[in-house]
Amino acid sequence: MAKYVITGTGTDVGKTVFAAGLCAMIGADYWKPIQSGLAGSVPNNGDLRSGSDPQPGTDRAEVARLSGARTHPEAMLLRQPLSPHRAAELDGVMLDPDALTPPSAAQLVIEGAGGALVPVTRQVLFADLFARWQLPVVLVAQTGLGTISHSLTALESLRARGVTVHGVAFTGPPNDDNMATIGQIGHVRVLGRLPLMPQLDRDSLAQAMAANFRSEDFA
Repeated sequence: MAKYVITGTGTDVGKTVFAAGLCAMIGADYWKPIQSGLAGSVPNNGDLRSGSDPQPGTDRAEVARLSGARTHPEAMLLRQPLSPHRAAELDGVMLDPDALTPPSAAQLVIEGAGGALVPVTRQVLFADLFARWQLPVVLVAQTGLGTISHSLTALESLRARGVTVHGVAFTGPPNDDNMATIGQIGHVRVLGRLPLMPQLDRDSLAQAMAANFRSEDFA
């Protein structure tokens, strides 16, 4: 059984694209427990309920488009493009971390929201959830300026909670020294680098994953 949690050094680092690529590469299901930022996708009085089909504008819908993977409904959909703890407060709903239990699947990729220390509630961070789940984490980091500090901070935060870090997957243009430095100082495996793609679709992503990552590293 191959099960991985995907987290990042922050927002917009390429977690969803990498998660989609990994799902296709290893034949895994996909689950994102909490999706925020849907205010522009549905009317103010629209229904925000997860169903068998992904809601437009969700990361779940994007993963389905890019991978064809089976996706599981989110535990919570939220309107505001904010950290889940605050988005839930503004939506007038309560998030219960104890209810966030990964679905049953032989192969599973779980995507967190934003970075490793994003709050789920005002008491529980995503890294705390990862520790509860006892699943290996893949950290997604960009290759550019600032990534060394951001990556090492995330690694320390995860390990301080007893989370197993499977490795780091990079996104962006080549930067061999940044990647090697994070691997050396962070004592972590560098899994590969997903380059920027002028056209992002299922075929181009599958080709990029096959060229830059090894499926046996996720067996």
